[in-house]
Amino acid sequence: MSQFLETLSRQVIIYDGAMGTNVQRYQLTAEDYGGAATEGCNEYLVLSKPSVIEEIHAGFFEVGCDIVESDSFTASRLKLDEYGVGHLTKEVNLTAARLARRIADSYSTPRHPRFVAGAIGPTGMLPSSNDPLLSNITYQQLVEIFREQAAALLEGGVDVLLIETSQDILEVRATITGMRRAM
Repeated sequence: MSQFLETLSRQVIIYDGAMGTNVQRYQLTAEDYGGAATEGCNEYLVLSKPSVIEEIHAGFFEVGCDIVESDSFTASRLKLDEYGVGHLTKEVNLTAARLARRIADSYSTPRHPRFVAGAIGPTGMLPSSNDPLLSNITYQQLVEIFREQAAALLEGGVDVLLIETSQDILEVRATITGMRRAM
């Protein structure tokens, strides 16, 4: 049994929350985001300004959280393509996971282990809808998008994968299938 599951069998595990809200508190500039093209892409901060993400993770552990979510909520290839950095999907997710893992490990003790959840959010597509734009993606395309993201997060050392804020049950199913393929 993994240390995460063993700990979960004994106690409630407290998650962090609101990565995006915490990033906004820093009032970052386009330069902090790596330029105008990636301004607003919170996930790209793991490459352009990792100290901000490290500080946020550390802050959650400081107040007693047991697990932090990697800064990868919208780090799928589809979402990163909106900023022109889809080709960096693996690097962004791998870095997000490793960064969170490093901070978690620095706060872990034998009596109080700390964990990392690989955050995976929606693509913005609604494959089960009738909308010609939002449903313009196949199930298999979504599976591959989520497989790629999950594989990098797992390689980076997350303890658990977390599906967040999804509105379309078919996309959730594709996420689960992609995660299983990544494993």
